[in-house]
Amino acid sequence: MDQLNIFNDEVKDTKEHNKEEIKKEIKDLVEKLNYYSHLYYDEDNPQISDYEYDMMNNRLKALEKENPELILSNSPTQHVGGHVKSDFEKVTHEVPLQSLQDVFDFESIYEFDKRVHENGDTNYCVETKIDGLSCALKYEKGILVQGATRGDGNVGEDVTANVLTIKSIPHKLKEPIDITVRGEVFLSSKDFEKLNEEREITGEKLFANARNAAAGSLRQLDSKITASRPLDIYIFNVQKVDNKKFYSHFEELEFLASLGFNVVPFRKLCKNIDEAIDAIKEIGEKRDQLSFGIDGAVIKVDDLELREKMGVTFKFPRWAVAYKYPPEQKETLLKEISLEVGRTGVITPVAILEPVRLAGSTISKTTLHNEDFIKEKGLMIGDRVIIQKQGDVIPEVIGVNKEKRTGNEKEFSMPSTCPVCGAPAIREEGEAALRCTGIECPAKLLQNIYHFASKEGMNIEGLGIKIVEQLIDNNLISNIADIYDLKLEDIKQLKKEGTKFAQNLVNSIEISKNSDLSNLICSFGIRHVGKKQAKILAKKYKTLDNLINASIEDLTSKDGIGDIIAQSIFDFFNDPQSLDLIERLKKAGVNMNSLVEESDDNRFEGKRFVLTGTLQKYSREQAQYIIESFGGKTSSSVSNKTDYVLAGEDAGSKLTKAQELGIAIISEEDFLKMIE
Repeated sequence: MDQLNIFNDEVKDTKEHNKEEIKKEIKDLVEKLNYYSHLYYDEDNPQISDYEYDMMNNRLKALEKENPELILSNSPTQHVGGHVKSDFEKVTHEVPLQSLQDVFDFESIYEFDKRVHENGDTNYCVETKIDGLSCALKYEKGILVQGATRGDGNVGEDVTANVLTIKSIPHKLKEPIDITVRGEVFLSSKDFEKLNEEREITGEKLFANARNAAAGSLRQLDSKITASRPLDIYIFNVQKVDNKKFYSHFEELEFLASLGFNVVPFRKLCKNIDEAIDAIKEIGEKRDQLSFGIDGAVIKVDDLELREKMGVTFKFPRWAVAYKYPPEQKETLLKEISLEVGRTGVITPVAILEPVRLAGSTISKTTLHNEDFIKEKGLMIGDRVIIQKQGDVIPEVIGVNKEKRTGNEKEFSMPSTCPVCGAPAIREEGEAALRCTGIECPAKLLQNIYHFASKEGMNIEGLGIKIVEQLIDNNLISNIADIYDLKLEDIKQLKKEGTKFAQNLVNSIEISKNSDLSNLICSFGIRHVGKKQAKILAKKYKTLDNLINASIEDLTSKDGIGDIIAQSIFDFFNDPQSLDLIERLKKAGVNMNSLVEESDDNRFEGKRFVLTGTLQKYSREQAQYIIESFGGKTSSSVSNKTDYVLAGEDAGSKLTKAQELGIAIISEEDFLKMIE
């Protein structure tokens, strides 16, 4: 008896020990999933793939099913992802925008079919699951009156001003009907790539994927930014409709199309579950041919009365599931590693592969990102590597089959010079990227010219990124200095009836020759040298020649210029490409001297200003210059350290924050009195 008690006690201890381990694993999974969900839904900044997230979520569901007493109240299985940003007005959805239950195999789809048939017989409707941001559009008498994001499913964000800028969303329907519909806002694969190219050139953070880009674009406080992005939408559901009765979901979709909506393009009515699975397979075969990204296929009960009977859970409808396609993997030969130089000078290693068919397309090369990625994967030229398509779009090397090594494989190392122009290639401390330093590098031409002409540089109005692209494509410029050789006739040909535009641009180019030395220094795009450092250098050295001849020791003798910045400046002005460009700019008549007059008036010393809104007499840059010339400082954000907020017309959130913090707010008229 004693032995039995001892055995029972041991079993009990083991169960309790296992329970503690399960409890800890559930807690860890909840914390991780909530963190990644916050980045995905609220920050539009995903850090892991959908597949990795789904696998963690599935593990959590399995543990919670076996241990329901351990379910935490903040578990992602207990609520819909996403929250409402405080910057937006809240919208309570009349009909909740629920998420869908994910399934990962056809066995689960047959189980879904079994549950459906316990309630009745039905057709199924199969659709592509668009990878974007879900939103609801409300119409009254056929007029669009409101657009709202899904948010947490019950409460979303009012983005009416933004959805009005999306060309494929009708402002007026073909019938004067009261209706609320649900759709998915997205960016096409082509537009996403182009948007990221432009952000790379302008030095902005790249979007992680098309969904991230679409969400970030729709959730802008400034609708002008949304309007500048080529957003699109597909409508896939009627949320609410007055004075009209439907019996079939497929019938609803056809009606939505007749109203003028851009309805989800792949939609198939299926008589049974086998036909539905065939439709899912068909989508899988075509997904690489689609112009937009998908993250699965949706199978829905078509009979709307049966839907009512089946009902919903607090999170999912019981009458639909989303099938997630498994990532397809293939093994192939890493034949070579080539180098590509991007428009910002980043030198990227690219895997040249033995062509292999993967997820519907032939893959012969893919990026290897950087030197750290190659080392982390342990890649060698001649390896047999495993590749898969990330998010069904981008092929990626995920591993190497080391068992198949023959001993003939070769190690790879990054170069010390740019493979395009031969200038030194550097990798800054703390960065993964290797960069070309040559200012005349042909691969960097677009980025270099765009930066040279930007507001922070020579401020050449009209010389935006699209015009720069046209000038390069038409072989009108092949170097920064070529800007000053452009003629009216050259520019006129870029636009229909472009005489006025061409004349304005020629005038702006001519005006830029008289820019201050600080603008010229900033326009070169020297690593780590922005407006602040450029002003310090211009003030200290007075002429560009003095700066060119400065030693590293002399450069570091001024506040704001540390060792790393000094080395970057010294290297730039000792590069033959830089000196060649400067010589050409001199011949073109570009000013090489500081135009700032020394002043002992430090009336703003110790004061920090924030500028917001539009000023009438000065541009923001001019007002900032005046403040700094009087010893003051400017900042881009309002905080407790701010002394004054200079508010012009259409001042936004910075003005609101200043009012909340009790910071002194001055008008342009007040500012003029302060600088008299």
